[in-house]
Amino acid sequence: MVVLGPRFDSVHLHQNIIKEKKKMKNIKLWEPIYIENSKLPVWLSKIAPIEVWAFSFAFWVCCRGEMSARTRRHEAIHYQQQLEMLFLGQWICYGICWLIGYAKYRDGAKAYRQNPFEQQAYELDDYEDALARRKFWGWTKYKI
Repeated sequence: MVVLGPRFDSVHLHQNIIKEKKKMKNIKLWEPIYIENSKLPVWLSKIAPIEVWAFSFAFWVCCRGEMSARTRRHEAIHYQQQLEMLFLGQWICYGICWLIGYAKYRDGAKAYRQNPFEQQAYELDDYEDALARRKFWGWTKYKI
């Protein structure tokens, strides 16, 4: 994202554009569009087995407040998972994994935490270079 701050000038703008172009060439570093202070997570929490703070859906991440760097990384990992499975594939697999976890644990919150997609995101979201560290299809190493 090109950020225009108080020291906006053509040199800084040019440097930011070059940095963004390099990032765009590496799909592994792509990030979604972040939407803060959204009501969508609040509404989703009414039907979800957990209190939803933020969620990633296609090119967007919606958060009910302001996102920490860790939340951004966590949701960017989900975005990458969706990209590698062409979105629909990830949504279907995520749902199937959650259903298997729910059948196994009889607890919606535990099924969420044991979902391989969530396990990968939680394992990596502490690292500032989480997207670079993340292995393609890496979520497959986790067990429900």
